[in-house]
Amino acid sequence: MDMNMILLGGLLVMLVALVALALMGPSPSRNSVRRLTDIQTRHNGSVNSVEARMRRAISNTTPEKHQLLVSLIPNPETLAKRIQMTGKKWTLSQYMTACVVLACVVMTVMVLRHFSLLASLLVGVAVGFGLPHIVVGKMIAKRVAKFTKSFPDALDLLVRGLRSGLPVSDTMGVVAREIPGPVGEEFRLITERVKIGKSMEQSMLDTATRLGTAEFKFFCITLAIQRETGGNLAETLANLGTVLRQRAQMKLKIKAMSSESKASAYIIGCLPFTVFGLISWINYGYMAPFYTSDPNGLFGLGLMQMVGIGGMCWMGIGAFIMGQMINFEI
Repeated sequence: MDMNMILLGGLLVMLVALVALALMGPSPSRNSVRRLTDIQTRHNGSVNSVEARMRRAISNTTPEKHQLLVSLIPNPETLAKRIQMTGKKWTLSQYMTACVVLACVVMTVMVLRHFSLLASLLVGVAVGFGLPHIVVGKMIAKRVAKFTKSFPDALDLLVRGLRSGLPVSDTMGVVAREIPGPVGEEFRLITERVKIGKSMEQSMLDTATRLGTAEFKFFCITLAIQRETGGNLAETLANLGTVLRQRAQMKLKIKAMSSESKASAYIIGCLPFTVFGLISWINYGYMAPFYTSDPNGLFGLGLMQMVGIGGMCWMGIGAFIMGQMINFEI
């Protein structure tokens, strides 16, 4: 009991420290120095406005590698890209702080429920770092779905602007102002990059890399081919909008046809783990053989643990097969 109290106290101290670290804003002295430097640069005229805006944009998107939690990330560039794909203004330090706080909370709750220290540590780390990853993935998928749904409307607006005589850059500005949601945000970022000195092709390539959707890649390829070969861009974009709407209709048909199989897979896959977790929470003594090792067993595993690992392997194989059966490329 004393050991549990010491562990609980240490976890609470770590939790308070992490919350304080997360709530601390940027350094006021560093911000004041940066503002003074910008004012002096603007009045002295030593650096033009385009370079100053480019420097500020780069500084805002640079990962905060100097922080302690961020330094523990094996691949911070990939994680920063995933966070940017959500459309949120989160930083790597905030993400890692949330993960560690969640892991500490889960570990504390399991220790108070008299789980073993090793099991609490493993489950806490799995939940603390796995759940935010799943949430970020869901947010990315939701934002990409909203972008794909509204993107044909943006193409129609582009077609009307081009037919009225506006250039492509001005038409993209109209799309950024008129289309709400992720489409307007992404086109606004493209126009801002063009204003600070980037080329249209590079700005669109950055957006296509961050979104990762085939629809926007089709749009980038269409503009690149039209710049090289010429032709009626308005007509090409109108045809592209028709193709994208047909793709969306086909996806909806496939989703409707495979919804029953997906629901069955989710229920069958989640039910054993849900029941296992509830029984462990209600009656830990009954499930204690799953958490205790056997010196005479294979690799120190008991019979119940080996049966559980085998069952999870077979369930994983079945889930993989069912996933491949309902996975269609359009």
